Amino acid sequence: MNITEHLANDVLVINPEGKITLGNGNQELGEAIRTTLEKGNRKILINFAKVNILDPPGQGELLGCYQRIKQPNGILRICGLNERIFNLMQMTSLHSVFDVKDTEAEALAAF
Repeated sequence: MNITEHLANDVLVINPEGKITLGNGNQELGEAIRTTLEKGNRKILINFAKVNILDPPGQGELLGCYQRIKQPNGILRICGLNERIFNLMQMTSLHSVFDVKDTEAEALAAF
């Protein structure tokens, strides 16, 4: 998995690309969040526009990221979920845990 990031005002936008599955990408996402928090970033947006699969272990890692961000009074928003991932998040009720927006622009405006 490839992860890029950029700063939009005071929000760090993380852009994973590929699959976030057990053994493929889920640890990289967690490491990117840990590194981000160590740098002092507390407003984080994860844009899933280039993620095609997020399996249950990947969802678990995302939930772990959320908990790590919330502990130091951070804010996490996510955007760009494809229909398949959004439906999976609805089935597991995770869509109610995260602040989910359709686009990066919407998510950034909500900070």
